[in-house]
Amino acid sequence: MPVTPWPASRPTSRRQFLALAAVAAAAAACGRATAADGGGAETKKLRYQGWVGQVTLPELAEDLGYFEDVKLEWVGNTISGPQDIQSAATGQTDFGGAFNGAVVKLIAAGAPVKAAISYYGVDAASYNGYYVLEDSPIRSARDLVGKKVGMNTLGAHVEAVLDTYLQRNGFAAPELGRVERIVVPPVNTEQSLRQKQIEVASLGGVLRDKALAAGGIRPLFSDFDLLGAFSAGTYVLTNKFLKQNPNTSKVFVTGVAKAIEWARATPREEVIARSTDIIRRRGRNEDVAALQYWKSFGVAEPGGRITDQTFQLWIDWLTAHGNIKPGQVKAADLYTNQFNGYSAASPTAARS
Repeated sequence: MPVTPWPASRPTSRRQFLALAAVAAAAAACGRATAADGGGAETKKLRYQGWVGQVTLPELAEDLGYFEDVKLEWVGNTISGPQDIQSAATGQTDFGGAFNGAVVKLIAAGAPVKAAISYYGVDAASYNGYYVLEDSPIRSARDLVGKKVGMNTLGAHVEAVLDTYLQRNGFAAPELGRVERIVVPPVNTEQSLRQKQIEVASLGGVLRDKALAAGGIRPLFSDFDLLGAFSAGTYVLTNKFLKQNPNTSKVFVTGVAKAIEWARATPREEVIARSTDIIRRRGRNEDVAALQYWKSFGVAEPGGRITDQTFQLWIDWLTAHGNIKPGQVKAADLYTNQFNGYSAASPTAARS
């Protein structure tokens, strides 16, 4: 199946997400031939989508030499986790990452994928905040009625946390729609807030810290305020890919796990310097200025290992909102740690 790069400005609506998820099971059948079905050796090339101005954990793992003879093949950029995992489910890429609630929805809709490792999360240093202008009258959840909240995509992490905040502050489920959600590319969200095109901006990571350094904005709440530290997103691969490429899958997952621990154990300045060098060498005409604000990937568990609780919070959220039926999915069926060979007992492995 040919791969079509996705433009960075392409948002994903709930309806589009479910429609694409419904065809994922059939589309995944056109994946590449491998040793398991008589097509030769396992693939040593993994197609993926990147993020403008950012170094993903797989990109970092490859640069650190953790992928051995497995190579990454960049096919374009995305700004949407749901779109990224749809691409993996339909065979346009070999892996994709998204907020765990989006992973639950995709699998519940019939996509034959499985989460293999956590790749981002929330902690005291790395979190997603919801910001307003310093002189904004918005001070509470009720003040958000009729207001526009800018976010990178619908049906993912940012919207789920917004709904959680509203409900914990007295909003009934039918009232959630009174707060308008606007899709804005992450690199434009701060500007949209300052130009008053939106009243609330969802900002995380380097984009958040860059905006705070410029001044003139203040936080309303954050996902860390609401939920504490947790792993929030996972990389998924199709069941077929995992079955047909077990060794490649283990190299990939274990390499990402090592990269997580390398970044956790390495001085921040060194991680930033390496990421800056990666971006400059790959030649995608990207601005590296925001990298100076990087703090952590926020993955909670050692080596990005997944637990039932990684998904249960979002299963409950989706069930309460009627997106999935009670008992439709079980947390234990959504993921596997089978391909994660990282051992916390051998921390030196992450710094080899």
